[in-house]
Amino acid sequence: MNTENESLIDFPCDFPIKVIGKSDSDIDEHVVGILLKYVSTIYEGAVRSRRSKNGNYVALTITIKVTSQTQLDQIYQALGASDRVVMIL
Repeated sequence: MNTENESLIDFPCDFPIKVIGKSDSDIDEHVVGILLKYVSTIYEGAVRSRRSKNGNYVALTITIKVTSQTQLDQIYQALGASDRVVMIL
């Protein structure tokens, strides 16, 4: 049984972060810039994007190497603070 402080994720691991953002010309670079403050590298091919039907939003999936729950929490907080990010999964 897990306590509240235990993570269900085994670290380090490759973790896919899903971000829905406003469809700006550089939303990919904006999100990657935030992530690079917390991870050392984002590998080529690690960023996938898909525009919404009407083109108002972009869904990004970015796979990164995370080393701890604290690091992951900081990443989610930083992404959530961006006014260009609508949702993080």
